[in-house]
Amino acid sequence: MLKVHFVANTRAGRIVWLLEELGLDYEVNIMPFTKEGLKSEEHRSRHALGRVPVLEDGDVSIFESGAIIEYILARHKDGGLKPDVNAPEFPNYLQWFHYCEGMVMPPMNQIVVQTILLPPDRRDENVLLQAQKLLSKSLAPVNEALVGKDYLVGDFSAADVMLGHSCFMANRLGCVGEEMENIKAYVAKIQARPAFIKAIEME
Repeated sequence: MLKVHFVANTRAGRIVWLLEELGLDYEVNIMPFTKEGLKSEEHRSRHALGRVPVLEDGDVSIFESGAIIEYILARHKDGGLKPDVNAPEFPNYLQWFHYCEGMVMPPMNQIVVQTILLPPDRRDENVLLQAQKLLSKSLAPVNEALVGKDYLVGDFSAADVMLGHSCFMANRLGCVGEEMENIKAYVAKIQARPAFIKAIEME
């Protein structure tokens, strides 16, 4: 059975969400967001940096949320939640699938560090403001791409699991302005999906 090593409020939520959408059987190892949990010798044997998510599938152990999603779709649900390679939507699917980690998550990571992870005396307001501006710029093309659409490439897809989760997190951090009404509507649609609700309940 598939096993997900999971910490609340992290990219691991994407994996549980995907598995729920696909109706696959899985188990979850819910770990504390602590040095003792993530940096333990046991977990470092799964991920040398002590990060999540990690997926175990028999003898296979794989990390990086995007890689895990592609692995699950290829090994366990080929053709599910992604356009056919010859479909006109396929290039946009790939673009938005990878846009998430390339453009949206780097500034969001900085915002989390500067507002949550660092103690107040070590936070840098300039770094925070720069990250917030960059995140707004990175989200603007997503807001434009969602004009007149429910999801990024037509039907709900794994690109929505990647980028939609990040939009949800950005909104929860207060980083999606009211002017980004398409992202606001997009997040509302995502939050109403039963599989997403199941994943977030674990957090």
